[in-house]
Formats: sequence, C-alpha cells, structure tokens
Amino acid sequence: MCRKHLFDVALVASAIVTGVVAWSGEPLALPLSMAFPMIWSLTRNRLMAGAVSAAYFMAASRGLPQGVAAYYGADLLPGFLLWLTASSGFVAIHALFWTPRSGVRRAARYGAIMLLMAVPPFGILGWAHPLTAAGIVFPAWGWTGLVAMAAGLVAMTTRLRLVASVTMTGLWLWSAINWTTFDRPTAWQGVDLSLGSSLGRKFDPARHYLLVREAKAAGRSDRDVVILPESAIGFWNPTVERLWVRALRGSGLRVLAGATAIDERGYNNVLVEISADGGRIAYRQRMPVPGPMWQPWLVLTGEIGGAQAHFFANPVTEVAGSRAGILICYELLIVWPIIQSMLYDPAVIVAVGNGWWTRGTAIVAIQRANAVAWSRLFAKPLVLSFNM
Repeated sequence: MCRKHLFDVALVASAIVTGVVAWSGEPLALPLSMAFPMIWSLTRNRLMAGAVSAAYFMAASRGLPQGVAAYYGADLLPGFLLWLTASSGFVAIHALFWTPRSGVRRAARYGAIMLLMAVPPFGILGWAHPLTAAGIVFPAWGWTGLVAMAAGLVAMTTRLRLVASVTMTGLWLWSAINWTTFDRPTAWQGVDLSLGSSLGRKFDPARHYLLVREAKAAGRSDRDVVILPESAIGFWNPTVERLWVRALRGSGLRVLAGATAIDERGYNNVLVEISADGGRIAYRQRMPVPGPMWQPWLVLTGEIGGAQAHFFANPVTEVAGSRAGILICYELLIVWPIIQSMLYDPAVIVAVGNGWWTRGTAIVAIQRANAVAWSRLFAKPLVLSFNM
C-alpha cells in the first residue's frame, strides 16, 4: 500500500477515534471534537473528505441503530438504515464544500459548513457539532466564547492548525484543572425516574398519583418548581389537568412535566406547567426526532400524524417569575435551539428526556454532557430530568 493510501487510512481511523471519544458522554472529552476540522482539511480529495466525515459522524452517533431497534422493538436493520440516512446530510455538506485550495478559501468553506450544520435545514441533523465544546474550553465566556471557538475551529483548517491546536488544548486543560460547577437555582428541582418504557404509556390514576408523590417529595418548599421527564404524564387533556390540580391543592408547588398534546394535525411534544391554580402548555418542542416523531413527508401524502416541529417558536418560557430555556431530548443533540434560547437570556436551562430506549448506548450521557457544556458557556444554572 502506497504512502498516500496509508495516510488516508490514518485519517479515517483518526476520525473514528475522535467521534467515539469526543461523544462518549463525558463533558471534558467534548473538546476532542476540535480535531475533526483538522482531519477534514488534511484530506486530499472530495471522496476522502466524505469518508472521514462519515467515519466521524457515524462513530459519534454509534448508539442510534441499537436505540432505534429498542424503540420499535425490531431488529437492527431499521436502525442501520436511519443511521445511514442521518449521516447523509453531514457527509454531503462536508464533501461538497471541500476544496483543494488551502488558506482563506478552505477556512471560509469550513466556516460555511459550521453555519449550515448549526441551523435548519441541515442543522436538523447537525449532531456532533464541534461548537458544542465551547463551554468546556471557554466556560462563562458566553457569546465571546462561541465566537472564539468558531475562530479556533476555522484555524484548524489552515496552516495555523498547530498553533491553534496547542492554544485550544492549553485552554481545554486549564478549564479541566479549574473545573467548577454552576449552582442550580434552589427553587428548581429535577427528578430522574427509572420507569422504563411505561412512562407516558401507562395512564391509570395510580401512575399519576405516583408521579405526584415524586414531585412533592422533590419539592423542598411550596415555592419550588419540580421538573418531570419528557412524556411523564402521557396525553394532556382536561381530565389529566383536573387530576393534577386537585392533587396539588393546598400546595404552592409548580410542576413542569413532559406530555403529549394532540390536535387536528398530529401531536405536540410539550412540557406543561401545573399548579393548584390550573395547568397550561408551557413549551412546545421545536425539533422532535426526525423519522420516529417528526414526519414531514406526511404533508405531501395528505396524511395526518407525527409530531409537529415548532422550529423557532417559544425559545424561552415564563415559569414562576423566571425565564427558562427548555430543551427536550433531541434538541440537546443539535445547536440552534439552545443558541436561540440564549438570545433571550433565560435565568435557567431546563433539559428533559425519556431515554429508556437508549439503554446500552451513550445517547443520554451525550445529551447530559451537551447540556452541561452549553450551561457552562453561558454560565446558566442547569436543571436535568430524565427517565431511563
């Protein structure tokens, strides 16, 4: 095998290692994703640019086939097909924007890639975005840190890559050595559950009263806001609202719980706010999981169903006098929902998920790590609530 082919193999192997380690679910490992732009820039043709992009993306999203199989109760084939489909946009953009010309042209091309993979439509599948590591390298820098990370990633594609690598690695190590945890608001409590696939699917009153007890046990005072995971209370309707309002009577507790709200076009994945005074839909998910939940092709066939995507709606919501930036499950894997929320300067970030189907994978750990990274970048308190 000639030297150039050995080099190609080394680049693909490096992309795989980068994807696996950076997206392992450990927040401090996220900055390793900064190596990917450098690997991409070292490829010698468009085919290799696509190959290293596929290697990186598929390594980072390696839990998808197993997770989809668990979700549908099927074999791995549907998961593998969705895995390949999900990687197509990432691979196509990185291959299309590759250029043999180094310097400013290549740097500008990678800058365009970063933007395209951060916002719709391509940002819908913009997992494993290296910008996510900004909060680990530049904690509490906010928008300045985001710009600095973008500049560092672009520099990785130029002849300044060695200087950029040393500088960014030094900042990464300094951040790790001086790691601090931002305090959670004392009045916000996240509840983790271990109810498996029955959460949101078991609708008897006993399940609702179990969740009420969990919420009341988590609340430390009557002014607390308690967060329950995605889909926690199942279908949101007047009967469920009355049950919860009565159960919370005599308490000043507020509960933010995941639910499903059905309408004439399909359904919405939501968080509802409930107190003794009543209930309301506080947040509609901006980006449900493409495929299993969000099915835009149904519009073309005239069918009704699937989760609705509210791409740029409700970036923040008012809860107990504070603005909260809410992220549900899939939104923790992509970039624009959290960036949009931060434009409105929320007091707290709330991240919820229902990850029973991800057991045996790192998906929920990655979601948690991403939430930690973004909260550190903007120095925002973070409240987490997941079901496994």
